[in-house]
Amino acid sequence: MKFQVLALFAALAVANADHVHPHLNRRQDTTSSTSSTTSSTTSTSSTSSTSDSASSPAAGTSTTSTVAPAGTTTTTSSGAPVPPGSSTSSTSIPPMTTTAAAAGTAIPPLSEISSAMATRTALLPTNTYTAGAKPSFAGAPGLPTPFVFSAAEWPTWDRVPPTDSTEVQAWMKELDGHDIPDLTPTVDGSCGGDPAAAAAAADRGWWTCGGHTRSTDIVACPDKLTWGVSFDDGPSPFTQYLINYLEEKQLSATFFVVGSRVVERPTILVEEYMKGHEISVHTWSHRPLTSLTTEQVVAELGWTRKAIKKVLGVTPTTMRPPFGDIDDRVRAISLAMGMIPIMWSRTPVGGVFDTNDWRVAAGYVKGPESFQTFQNILGNATQMDTGFIVLQHDLYEATVDLGVGYTIPYALDFTPKLNLVPIGQCVKKPTSDLYLESNTNTTFPPKIAQGVDTDGDGTVDTKSGDGGSTAASSNGAGSTVDVAFAFGSSLFAVVAAVAAGLI
Repeated sequence: MKFQVLALFAALAVANADHVHPHLNRRQDTTSSTSSTTSSTTSTSSTSSTSDSASSPAAGTSTTSTVAPAGTTTTTSSGAPVPPGSSTSSTSIPPMTTTAAAAGTAIPPLSEISSAMATRTALLPTNTYTAGAKPSFAGAPGLPTPFVFSAAEWPTWDRVPPTDSTEVQAWMKELDGHDIPDLTPTVDGSCGGDPAAAAAAADRGWWTCGGHTRSTDIVACPDKLTWGVSFDDGPSPFTQYLINYLEEKQLSATFFVVGSRVVERPTILVEEYMKGHEISVHTWSHRPLTSLTTEQVVAELGWTRKAIKKVLGVTPTTMRPPFGDIDDRVRAISLAMGMIPIMWSRTPVGGVFDTNDWRVAAGYVKGPESFQTFQNILGNATQMDTGFIVLQHDLYEATVDLGVGYTIPYALDFTPKLNLVPIGQCVKKPTSDLYLESNTNTTFPPKIAQGVDTDGDGTVDTKSGDGGSTAASSNGAGSTVDVAFAFGSSLFAVVAAVAAGLI
């Protein structure tokens, strides 16, 4: 057992061990995909240096990517060079042919999936949902009146929202009575950018530097061979291709959505939600949250939460920090606002369950390298005693094509058989627990005594656990939320014991 675990960790020490994602300063041209959005509002692109994918200018704006060119060697936060796409595996898996998955479909051969690939036409939803329509889970409220964007009502796309608005001031009150650690924001959310914070990473629970977690983080699925499927950074012009494919395969996923893109493509969000996918918060402008002030973190989460509520009528109880950049201060803020952090699986030696699809969109590598990384992840997942969560994206055509044409088909045909489910389901949470309006669970998220003012208008909208039932009655199997929360800490405790020769 010791040999298998250590071999697994060595095999998973892949290229992006310590927050080396490039920041993609472009958004796909979305002129034909703005759905019900009619505003011509624009914004300047992000200047952050690292990313688990893109944060970019407004719809219809064409910019030039400023990421490193293909073939560039990246480095970890410690300065060690990381060859693009490098990965090893203790399991020998024959590579898929470049045409097998693409035969008879619009998906290009694997070798042609790159940042320079031709762009397909944006795809819009074919379904129309009227106000009052409800998804299938228990307690779901009806959809609100179809969303109409008004620039005056929202912060600038892809920019950190201002903190002097009445909304942010109202959301700041949700932190009252909660212990928010007095941690100085990091310089830029990266280990190399802030050596002092990196040296104290364990004390501050900084996931970016060392993969430090707390018991409230969801980092994997408890059941072996279960993949918690998720996609970050949409809705995008290509998300509908993914939605259609998942429906064809009768699969569901968790979508971590960016607030700026929610108000840009509301009909795509409705399509995701009504098709049975889980919706979670992924901030307004996709910045490293540890680099922001407490007020800015509240603004990032609050505006995204409000955007989702305006479009869907529900308030998510989960979130994922961009780049996985979270520490004890950001955790405490998220929990105080009623959102449980969801990460992706990682080992203490720096290996992460990251498909590296973002590196394809960035121009660092092409499809074959990303797909090989995914093959390695699944090959080594068979040695784990638990399931896993993998990082993938639906922002770019290249990342969607990798998912639809290669990673998901490969997982469906994998031996031993994998169970592909959204993250909420993988941690044994009913869909109703994932939104405050339908949630009757008093511990997921932790009870918020003063309630949540999602709209930021000074009036409490809902409280977590308003139904008064316990976790046991909500889950039907005791406090499985405690199992999910404790999973991150217990996994790394076992790993540490193995590495130290204690077991």
